[in-house]
Amino acid sequence: MVIKLQTIGFDADDTLWQNETFFRITQDRFADLLADYTDRDNLMTRLLQAETRNVGHYGFGIKGFMLSMIETAIEVTDSRVPAPVISEILSAGQEMLRHPVHLLPHAREAVEALAATHRIVLITKGDLLDQERKLAQSGLGELFHGVEIVSHKTPAIYAAAFARHGDGAGRALMVGNSMKSDVLPAIEAGAFGVYVPHGLTWELEHADAPIGHPRFHEIADLSALPALVAEIEA
Repeated sequence: MVIKLQTIGFDADDTLWQNETFFRITQDRFADLLADYTDRDNLMTRLLQAETRNVGHYGFGIKGFMLSMIETAIEVTDSRVPAPVISEILSAGQEMLRHPVHLLPHAREAVEALAATHRIVLITKGDLLDQERKLAQSGLGELFHGVEIVSHKTPAIYAAAFARHGDGAGRALMVGNSMKSDVLPAIEAGAFGVYVPHGLTWELEHADAPIGHPRFHEIADLSALPALVAEIEA
């Protein structure tokens, strides 16, 4: 049966523009600040534990990351972390919030090509103000028919988004770099899920690929997306 896709959803961070790279740079800076108190491996383990605990409270994004770093710094120093270290952590997070947007290769071309033939929707997690800032700076905003900034990506979220911006998940496709957030729940909602590896993926976003599922696809980069859409619709 030929399927004519109506709606194509794009993830934002590490799909359209760089994101995790800046988190890794800040983690290195954080490790340097706490080097007198613990080794890097232990610090990163404790930080990930804090992020896992806190994501339900703070959501995804830089602000929650900053708070988790501060919590971890307090823990590993037995509440003796110097005020200048806390100040440096805050400065590092503020720099992340001001960082210019760097589009990934082929992002603009892929969005422009598909916006001419389909309804294009940005579906992304994270802090509302920060994601709005990045979208505005990206220069891609006018190409999207809709923008959904959500706290979590679940099958229900995708089903609702694709119903709002089309006629449902059955004629929709979601593309992103996170197997856990962009691919699996979209497929469960009934859409196609396209995985585009980034190279750097946050530990909490790892998941196994649904190898063999008829609606799962993987491409090397976004340059291959228009051709994949044409193949699905052929």
